[in-house]
Amino acid sequence: MSAHDKGTLLSVRKLTMRFGGLTAIDDLSLEVPAGKITGIIGPNGAGKTTLFNCLTGFYKPTTGTLRLAHPVRGELRLEKLPSHRVARDAQVVRTFQNIRLFPKMTVLENLIVAQHNVLQRASKFSIAGIFKLPGYRQAERAAIERAAMWLERLKLTHLADDPAGALPYGIQRRIEIARALCVDPVLLCLDEPAAGLNPRESAELNELLLYLCGELDIAILLIEHDMSVVMNVSDHIGVISYGRKIAEGTPEQVRNDPEVIKAYLGEDEDEAEEAIARKIAAEGSNEEGQPA
Repeated sequence: MSAHDKGTLLSVRKLTMRFGGLTAIDDLSLEVPAGKITGIIGPNGAGKTTLFNCLTGFYKPTTGTLRLAHPVRGELRLEKLPSHRVARDAQVVRTFQNIRLFPKMTVLENLIVAQHNVLQRASKFSIAGIFKLPGYRQAERAAIERAAMWLERLKLTHLADDPAGALPYGIQRRIEIARALCVDPVLLCLDEPAAGLNPRESAELNELLLYLCGELDIAILLIEHDMSVVMNVSDHIGVISYGRKIAEGTPEQVRNDPEVIKAYLGEDEDEAEEAIARKIAAEGSNEEGQPA
């Protein structure tokens, strides 16, 4: 079955997230196709990171549903799951705007730590781990092998024993993605993975995302301000402004949508297409000002 035939992986319906008198997400509905890359874009403070926080269990939405069509477990309602089960059972995992590696741990150790749910169960909450019982040793070997596999696939094996915090910024971004992949995600949510990257590193990120989706069949949901990433890799794009969806479709449809032009430029619908391309490409700041 091709990616085109796989239908919807995640369905967001009438999602609302309020913080007291502030409505960060307002009656938002959108689709995330299986086996494809979906970009989420919008002006600063539009609610993109708040959406991610709802998807991954950091926030419980005020209202609305988040239905995941899990390939093994069937339909899962993400908004009803305890936060630790979103990654463990639903296999919806994320990276963050700001790098959150353990800087003094090696690269390999960072990837092993990501598998703590499996190791914790195998350790029977420390007893089997302390005495190195066979079941725990087997789980530990499997975690190391999985970490080594992702390091190899992402061309990071030569850095396995280096302290993560001592490596260049672009490499740390790649390690964060490798760490998330150790959980075998059904949906990989990347929050501004190109932030701080130079043009060469952004191009390498494009190649990595296309490889993960095209070769490994991992669905990706991507928040990004770098339009050279979003427009070049996304199959599907949703645009949010003030917590509401204003457009959804292919990159070409979104690029030419009058509401998108107005949201980014604050000008009339007849603004030239070249102007929106320049304006969107120039937008490079993050969403630190919104609730997080």
